[in-house]
Amino acid sequence: MPAPSTPSPQIEQPAAAFEELGGVDLQLDAFYPGGTRGNSSDDPINRLIPGVGNQGGFRMAGSPWKQTVRLAVLYTTGRQPDWPDALDAQTGAFTYYGDNRTPGHELHETPRGGNHLLRDTFEASHAGPAERRLIPPFLLFEKAGSSGRSVRFRGLVAPGGPALTSDDELAAIWRTTSGRRFQNYRSRFTVLDQAVIPRGWIQHVLGGGDPLDGGCPDVWRTWVKARTFVPLTAPATTVIRTQAEQLPGDPASQAVLEAVREHFRGREHDFEACAVELWRLLAPATGQVEVTRRTSDGGRDAVGQYHLGPPTDRIAIDFALEAKCYSPSHSVGVKEGSRLISRLRHRNFGVLVTTSYFHRQMQEEIRDDQHPVVLISGRDIVDLLREHGYASKEAVEAWLAQRFPAPGASGTGVARDQ
Repeated sequence: MPAPSTPSPQIEQPAAAFEELGGVDLQLDAFYPGGTRGNSSDDPINRLIPGVGNQGGFRMAGSPWKQTVRLAVLYTTGRQPDWPDALDAQTGAFTYYGDNRTPGHELHETPRGGNHLLRDTFEASHAGPAERRLIPPFLLFEKAGSSGRSVRFRGLVAPGGPALTSDDELAAIWRTTSGRRFQNYRSRFTVLDQAVIPRGWIQHVLGGGDPLDGGCPDVWRTWVKARTFVPLTAPATTVIRTQAEQLPGDPASQAVLEAVREHFRGREHDFEACAVELWRLLAPATGQVEVTRRTSDGGRDAVGQYHLGPPTDRIAIDFALEAKCYSPSHSVGVKEGSRLISRLRHRNFGVLVTTSYFHRQMQEEIRDDQHPVVLISGRDIVDLLREHGYASKEAVEAWLAQRFPAPGASGTGVARDQ
C-alpha cells in the first residue's frame, strides 16, 4: 500500500504577472510578484507606481524638499524589531516609523526626505481643505513572502486617525544605539475604506493632475475636504491561535521574552506587578489597580478600574487580572481561565497575561461562551514592549530592573525609553 502523499503548500496566486503590473488597478490585499533577475529591477512597486523608485521605505514621485510630491508610497517589511511598523486590520490603524533609523542625522536630515514629508504632511492635515489638497495620496505596501521582492497592497492611507490627538498622530521619539541618541518619527495613519485604486487615477495623479479629479476615490475626497476618516474596519472572526502564533518565532524576540522570565525566576508571583504594567501600556485609560494578596487558588492577582468617557464625566468599569509567568512549554489551560471567569461579576472583564501561551481548549471555551476576557500571550508581550521602545534584551532588562527590582536591589521605579 503506497504511503499517503504530503499535500503541497499552496502557492499564492498573483493579481497579475510581473510584466503586466504597470497597467493594473490596485486591489486591496492583493499579491504582486517581484521579478526574477535577482537585482533591484525585480521590484514590483516601481512598476505599479512608476517613478517612485525601487528602494527604501518611503517612495515618492516628486521632491519632499520642494513640496512637489504628487504620490507617496509607504513600504514596510514588518520585520524590523526596533521599528515595529504595525497594521491593525480590524480598525484600519497603521503605525509607521520614519527614516531616521540610525544615529548621525538630525530628525529631518534624512537622504530620502521621508521625515521631511511626514512633518509637512501632518502639519497640513490640520490646516484647511486648501492645504490638505496639496497632501499626496499615500499607498501602503508590505513585503510578501520570506524571500524575493513580492509585495502586498494594504490600502490607501490618510495621515492621522478619527480618535487621535495631534500629538498621538506624529511624535518625535528618542532612541539610543551604541550609546548615541537620536530622534525618529512615529506616525499614525488610517487605511481608508477603498477596495480598488483605479489605474486611471494613479496615472492622473502621477501626471500632475488634481488628485480630487480623474477618478478620485470618494473616501480620499471626503478626507481632503473635511478631514473626515472613513476607515476600513474588518472585525475579526473568532480566532483560536496556535502555540506558534502566541510565542515569538525569531531569536531576538525569544531573548526579550526570556529576559522577562529570567528576571522573575524563583519569584514568579512578583510578575503580577509587571503584568499590570504591561496592561497599562496596552490600555492607558486604566485607573487604580490593586495587586491582591496571594491566595491558595490564585484566582485573581489584581483588581482595577478602566475609565471610559471624557475627563469631566468618566465612568469606571472594574476588571480582574491574572498573571502566569510560565515557561514556553507550559500552557495556560482551562483551569486557570475558569478560576478567573468565576470571579467576574456584571460589568466586569478579565485580563490574563502569560509569558507562555494559552491552550486551545481554554481559548475555545472562553470565545464560544463569549466571556469578556483579554488574552495576552508571550508574543503579545514582546510586541507591546517593542511598540513602547523596549526592542532589545538589554533594553527590557534595564526596564525590568528599574520598575521591578529584585529584593535587595535598588530601583528608581521610573522607566525610560531605551
